[in-house]
Parts: sequence; structure tokens; C-alpha cells
Amino acid sequence: MNTQQTSMWQGAAGHTWVATQNLLDRMYQPIEDLLMQSLPATTRRLLDVGCGTGATTLAAARQLGAEGHCTGVDISEPMLASARERAAHSRSSAVFIQDDAQRHAFEPASYDAIISRFGVMFFDDPVAAFRNLRLAARDGATLRMIVWRSPEDNPFMTAAERSAAHLLPQLPPRVPDEPGQFGLADRHRVQAILEQAGWHDIDIQPLDVLCSFPETELDNYITKMGPVGRLLQTADEHTRRQVATAARAGFAPYIDNGQVRYTAACWNASASAR
Repeated sequence: MNTQQTSMWQGAAGHTWVATQNLLDRMYQPIEDLLMQSLPATTRRLLDVGCGTGATTLAAARQLGAEGHCTGVDISEPMLASARERAAHSRSSAVFIQDDAQRHAFEPASYDAIISRFGVMFFDDPVAAFRNLRLAARDGATLRMIVWRSPEDNPFMTAAERSAAHLLPQLPPRVPDEPGQFGLADRHRVQAILEQAGWHDIDIQPLDVLCSFPETELDNYITKMGPVGRLLQTADEHTRRQVATAARAGFAPYIDNGQVRYTAACWNASASAR
């Protein structure tokens, strides 16, 4: 993972995800459910890549039960501290590793399922990362990951940027294929990455998931999440109010009866190790 991504997730972005984990877990619950439904019944040892504050790792541990062994890996110290606290509170058997999954020395051939919910788009060398994960997979193991499609397919995710760009000239542009939220938006590139990394039976299908959260959380979402939220962490109060007001207007089409509703346009990607 490159220095910029490491710094971001060890710092402001990591702390923001911890502060908003209840909101984000509720928002992405449908995607967690899809991942859990896709786990083969024979799964015993599972690796959750880019596990963040641990929701999907903990869900997998609940599903696998006493015979399962679930491990989450993430670069972010603050997010993993939250994950470990949640595991202790729920008496979960899940364990967590703080490291870059691209470079971590996993025990070879030790997992029969590898999953990720929006956690694999940040590698500086994705072929090396998925090759490392392939080495950690047993023969016959499955890989299942859900990643974002393009910004154009996800207008909700860029609504704040479009609405408040005139107030934030320093807002960084979205660059195709760069590590970040939309780093694996190109389906053909994802296919090539997995092939070069040694995975087989690759299947990449579009997945549209309806997500929602209470409208009362919208200002919190705008001022903390994404590129706009990160810039506002160090902005003065006047700028924060201006940007929040402008950005909120961009979310008007998504507000319905007290809820913010949008479609998460994703790729549902799977592969096998053989």
C-alpha cells in the first residue's frame, strides 16, 4: 500500500471510520449479508482483507461458529483497535492483524475462503497483493470480493464533490485506476490482475445494492466521509457550514421519507485457487 494510503488510514480516515462505524455498518449491511450468503458451507479458515472496524470478520465468525477461525487484516491501527474491542465485547473468536495484505507474510496455504467488502482497492501493486493472497489460499479456496464500479455509476458517492467543488479548489481529482475507492472500477483490469496473480475460475458480475441510512445522519456523512469530509477536518467553521450547505443540496434526489436511499453500483468478483 502506498505511503499516501497508509498515512490516510492510519490517521484521519481511520479515525473517521471508527467514529462513524455504526452508520457505515448499517449502510453496508446488505453487502455484508451478500458476502455471508456466498461463503461455502465447507469454510473453516477465513481471511477478511481490508476488514476495517471488523464488521464482516465478526459476521463471518458468528456464521462459522466454534469450528471456524476468522482473521481480519487491515493497515489501520485505529480501525483495528475498534475491531478488537468489538470482538472482546461480543466474545468473538475473530483475530486481527495490523499489516499491509500486499506484503504480509501469511502462513502459506492456510485459508479456504478470502473475502473483502470494499477493502482491496488501495494496493499500490494489486497484482503483487492478489498473488500474496493466492499464496495464503489453500488449493480449492475461494476468493469473493465486492468493490465499487466507476464514479459515473455511483453518483451518490460523488454528490458532495460535485456540489461543493466551487468552494474547495484544493479538492483532489478522481484519477482512474489509482489506489482508492474506485481503484478497481475497470472490470477488464480486475480480470487481468486476478489472472496474473494466479487465480482461476474468475467471475466478475455487476451488482447493484440498495443502501440507506437515516436523513438525520446526512450532515454527519457529508462533513466526515470521502474527499470532502477529509478536507473539512481541518477547515474553519465558516467553510464547514458553507460546504455542508452546498453539498447537502446535491443529496436532495436521494432523500425519501426521512431516509437517504441510493444504489451502490459494485462488482461482485469471485475466483478460486487451484
